[in-house]
Amino acid sequence: MNYRHAYHAGNHADVLKHVVLLALVEALRAKPAPFAFVDTHAGSGCYALDGAEAGKTGEWRDGVGRLLFPDLHAHGEAAALPPLLRRWLDGLLALPGNEHGLKLYPGSPLQAARAMRDTDGAQLCELHPEEAERLRGLFRRDARVHVHQRDGYEALKALLPPKEKRGLVLIDPPYEAQEAEYRLIERALKAALQRWPGGTYAVWYPVKLRSQVQPFLRWLQHCGARRVLRAELLVHPDDSPLRLNGSGMAIVNAPWKLDETLREPLRALARLLAQERPAAWTLDWPVAEPAG
Repeated sequence: MNYRHAYHAGNHADVLKHVVLLALVEALRAKPAPFAFVDTHAGSGCYALDGAEAGKTGEWRDGVGRLLFPDLHAHGEAAALPPLLRRWLDGLLALPGNEHGLKLYPGSPLQAARAMRDTDGAQLCELHPEEAERLRGLFRRDARVHVHQRDGYEALKALLPPKEKRGLVLIDPPYEAQEAEYRLIERALKAALQRWPGGTYAVWYPVKLRSQVQPFLRWLQHCGARRVLRAELLVHPDDSPLRLNGSGMAIVNAPWKLDETLREPLRALARLLAQERPAAWTLDWPVAEPAG
């Protein structure tokens, strides 16, 4: 309840998460039938990069800032952005308020909603009262979006399966419970897969010490899903608990060929977001059903 994403908006973890999110929404949008987007930890939805919180940490400068000004970090490779990254960045700059540069950074709910169609729907969960109130204000005029001030894990029991029959659940907690958060995710995912086995579930996770993540990745191998794709980006070695060294997205029931969609963007992000040493990226299938 003490976490505020405003301090971290637009950092390297957000960049990875939101590029993957756009790829997932685009994959859903490729079919005409409506889809549902469910966010278990939605936050307030939009963050001021020139505000006090973002200004205090400046994390966005080593995240989305490096894509805005690649000549400062990657020898002028702006023109080499893969199409998915270009569409994502253009979407940020098209947000009202960003006409003269990136001042506002949209969170997952707003990025998803801006990529959805009129026939699609969103269910957003946020437990913190102030964050939930800001989220309601952000979507007050959007009939596609419903905001729930409640625990997102518990809400999945009521929200799944959605009336749209297909869609995406984003599980993106602040990990205030640290390693114990993974056990909460595992229980929620297990129940969600029983209620809605055909849904796509995207779980964001931080990488500090590799040993903290490994039990969850092993659990995913036995969660019962036919396909699990892992996308990770490390800007520091995964050997220190004192900083966010990187992050990952585990996509349960990932769309076919999502790995092909993400490969070049991940390679580009590793180049553009590298700090004092080369960044590392991983894209693999911990679970993949046999071809045919």
